[in-house]
Amino acid sequence: MPKSYNGKILHVDLSDGRWWVEELDEKIYRRYLGGGALATYFMLRDMKPGIDPLGPENLLIFMTSVINGLPLSGANRYTAAGKSPLSGGFGEAEAGGYWGPEFKRTGFDGAIIHGRAEKPVYLYVHDSQCEIRDASHYWGKLADEVQEGLEEELGDSRITVLQTGIAGENGVLYAAIVNQLRHFHGRAGLGAVMGSKNLKAIVARGKERIAAEEREKANGVLQWFRDNYDKENDRMHLYGTAGGVVGLDLDGILPTNNFRNGSFEHAKEISGQRMAETILVNRGTCYACTVACKREVEVESRGVSPKFGGMEYEIIGALGSTCGVGDMEAIAEASQWVNRYVIDGISAGVSIAWAMECYEKGILSQEDTDGIELTWGNADAMLAMIHKIARREGFGDILADGVKRAAERVGRGSEQFAIHVKGQELPMHEPRGKVALSLAYAVSPTGADHMEAIHDPSFEGLGVLDNGLSEVGLLEPLDRMYFGPEKVRAFFYAQAIWSLYNSVGMCDFVGIPIGALKLTALRDYVAAATGWDDMTMWELVKVGERANTMSRLFNLREGFGIEDDQLPQRMFDPLENGKLKGVALDREAFDRALRLYYQMAGWTAEGVPTEAKLAELDLVGVDGPREYAMA
Repeated sequence: MPKSYNGKILHVDLSDGRWWVEELDEKIYRRYLGGGALATYFMLRDMKPGIDPLGPENLLIFMTSVINGLPLSGANRYTAAGKSPLSGGFGEAEAGGYWGPEFKRTGFDGAIIHGRAEKPVYLYVHDSQCEIRDASHYWGKLADEVQEGLEEELGDSRITVLQTGIAGENGVLYAAIVNQLRHFHGRAGLGAVMGSKNLKAIVARGKERIAAEEREKANGVLQWFRDNYDKENDRMHLYGTAGGVVGLDLDGILPTNNFRNGSFEHAKEISGQRMAETILVNRGTCYACTVACKREVEVESRGVSPKFGGMEYEIIGALGSTCGVGDMEAIAEASQWVNRYVIDGISAGVSIAWAMECYEKGILSQEDTDGIELTWGNADAMLAMIHKIARREGFGDILADGVKRAAERVGRGSEQFAIHVKGQELPMHEPRGKVALSLAYAVSPTGADHMEAIHDPSFEGLGVLDNGLSEVGLLEPLDRMYFGPEKVRAFFYAQAIWSLYNSVGMCDFVGIPIGALKLTALRDYVAAATGWDDMTMWELVKVGERANTMSRLFNLREGFGIEDDQLPQRMFDPLENGKLKGVALDREAFDRALRLYYQMAGWTAEGVPTEAKLAELDLVGVDGPREYAMA
């Protein structure tokens, strides 16, 4: 067995307090590589259709990859997966940081959690062993209190802690999971799944050495990356993801006032550049990553500490411009509370923005909102609602279920302001100015997801910039507003690449087209790590396509169909300000693109994978009885 992975998966049944190890054939690793693809394989194999996402039959899966934990920048990401309580369908979220590499050093490549404990517990995984320990004294504690408590209890400051928070304990449907206080599995509500199992944390402490099978070849790729990565001129290193705020505003696609507007008057005040000039104290990073795109901020007057990291663009957009809040320090405080409660900041911000628009329209009053004046730009109101959502108090109990359910409960026309796909709130990117993003949101198995594929501006550099996409045959530049067949093709290939990244554990900001790591270099590294010298680029990209198809199978099994691959009406309404004022998505163009995507994917007009496509991807029978997918 190659040294870059262990060949062992840890299973834990919390209902009866036992654990066991499953050894996987090498062919399984080569077919799926790890991460999202391998997690989905287990979901289809071991999970019954129609289960309650917050019931004991749901599985909570954490999966590393064949290169996770090796010293290549970006190769630190791993997957959390399970049935999503927010959408009722496929749930997946990746995180970076340190837990994945550390967990892999315990002797396991992944963990699958079954059942539900009678009382709160945590897992202590070390030396190829798993201990199930009492966590009652950590229940109801903030994330930092749990981290510090476990370090003290175990007498080891070098442990890595993966945990759900107060929001997950309280069943907030978009509760997240975090490692080391700042690296999030943010989307799909998997923190609520973890909380429903009475599983407070998984502590990893590893001693096993992870090494490439062919070290000299692997070191050659590391040297290539060092020679080709220009850290001093990398915007991701200099300003993090928040470095794009001003550019998006100038382009008229900075989500503002619940996606009504595309420009925000305080954009510069909440930008990554302003952060660097004011509250930034350090640039954090993940395991073995040179890019160091993470922010660490401090605001003493608001009790904001750098130990929680800092604000990514999504947080600034969701808790800032989308709610009309232009106070950087208030957003920093809100971000820290999101971290301490362990909530998805995107869904929290969009839920609050929905409530603000309902308040503006007279659908909600102060009597409905517990006396809180939910007006645009009211930072104190935004902060107050974060506390109420996490603890499910008052009106926060309604917002804790996400905008789809909140609108169904409130009614009175509020549904038109609920900005979601499949029940998951839209992230901070505007399809009316990046049209292929509408496909990403619509077909994403988890609901609206900005990390489904690269965005349209990257396609403008095809054949012009050396952005690495020529390696899959994308050679002609495509305008960001063009929505013809060539754009659908470009999106389809890009989606496969990014699903590959989720399976192999590679950060999208290191891989192409955002970062410097070319696909050929990634292929060479995977081959060197595993000893699979005959691995090809084609085989790698097929892993991504296979993962996308498997997640589609899961959702079909749960009753999803073409009617769920739709966007909120607001995307077809014109933007009200900014450079793209008056611009809306063309519904006919979107519908044509969706049909063409289905055809490229080998799906029927109803969005069902054909028998031929399943055979081509080696997926026949992978999920048991499959009469629904035979077309």
